Amino acid sequence: MSRIILLMLMVSTYALASENGAEHSTDIVWRTINFLVFAGIVWYFVAEPAKSYFSGRSKSIADELQKVQDKLSESKTAKEKALQKLSDAEKLAKEILESAKKENKVLQDSVMNQCNSDLEIITKQNVSLMELEKRKMVREVVDTTLIELLAEDTNSFDTKAMVDVILKKVA
Repeated sequence: MSRIILLMLMVSTYALASENGAEHSTDIVWRTINFLVFAGIVWYFVAEPAKSYFSGRSKSIADELQKVQDKLSESKTAKEKALQKLSDAEKLAKEILESAKKENKVLQDSVMNQCNSDLEIITKQNVSLMELEKRKMVREVVDTTLIELLAEDTNSFDTKAMVDVILKKVA
């Protein structure tokens, strides 16, 4: 129905705008009225869809802008969290490094103490072994000296002869 009314108004606008039905002196008045009627009709049919289109477009642009703002704020938050994690990781790395140095020092001290202890034990064992070898040598010298003295003539067994035998063996 609105199309029929529109069609009639357009035809009447065209008919009223022709020169045949109007005087030449008042032609501008009728043309202005026809333009206003035409503009009103166009406004009546085009205004609502144009308003809804542009408001929808504005709303979609605003929604997109809001999404971009949300993503920007999320990325800023994620960046701050990542920087915080990085600083925490650096602190943890420093703590681990310090702990490793302390542990290394403790292990080094422990190994050095163990080495010193082992060295003392080896030294004591060496001293004991040297004393044992000394005693063996003394026994051996004494044994060989006694055997030689007993093998010699017992008449010539005096102190001087015994000292000479011992000096020979020791030298």
